[in-house]
Amino acid sequence: MGGVPSVPTDPNRSLQVIGAGFARTGTVSMALALEKILDGPVCHGGTQLLGREDAYVQKWLAVYAAKDNKPKRLAALREVTRGFVAITDTPGTHFIEDLCEIYPDAQVIGWRRDPEKWWKSMEQMIKHAMPGWLRWYLIIMPGWRWFPVIMGEMSKRERDLSGSGILEHYYSKIERIVPENRMYWVELSDGWAPLCKILDKPIPDCPFPRANDSKAVEETARYVFKRTALAWMGLMGVLLAVSMFLWYMY
Repeated sequence: MGGVPSVPTDPNRSLQVIGAGFARTGTVSMALALEKILDGPVCHGGTQLLGREDAYVQKWLAVYAAKDNKPKRLAALREVTRGFVAITDTPGTHFIEDLCEIYPDAQVIGWRRDPEKWWKSMEQMIKHAMPGWLRWYLIIMPGWRWFPVIMGEMSKRERDLSGSGILEHYYSKIERIVPENRMYWVELSDGWAPLCKILDKPIPDCPFPRANDSKAVEETARYVFKRTALAWMGLMGVLLAVSMFLWYMY
């Protein structure tokens, strides 16, 4: 949820980095950093899901729908990541192992956050971002209407875990499924140097991005709710006008 979503223009470009940092651990900052270093579009999950067109969001639904059909799932993942140079955030983090298979030359870069502090942040998002009526509220908005559906699919992945245990389980899983020669861990607080060394790229002549994931989520949520409210007002206005016209005519 880092503002305007990156949109690939060259379908022949492929993932060079698979971001293995979990949601709300600095995924926006990492996406912006990789976009600068690799000079190409980065698929930041939250930004893509809430900023792209209806057809693209449905491609992620196709990935989840193929959870029990590996060939179909790999094909769907290849399609949804086509043209990007890197990926961060969920839903990408749910398919690290598949992405490693699709892009054998990509490096997997992870970063950690204190589990207790992370859970406090996640609790607030869960509490405010997924009310039961959200799916019906967003149903008239192309693209956004699929967000609650995808969030539901995401939640199924962690249904047996809760609290800070989600993050600890995730880190353990990543270290188990990613080959040691492809796995790198960095600290976002260290800035450009570790990333550029891993990717053999020059250090950019600008400050390292310091985006606030929580702030980005809040700003995006306000924008989505405001736009949707205006859409509902417009729709209700049309329905009212049609009703008055029919009443007048008949």
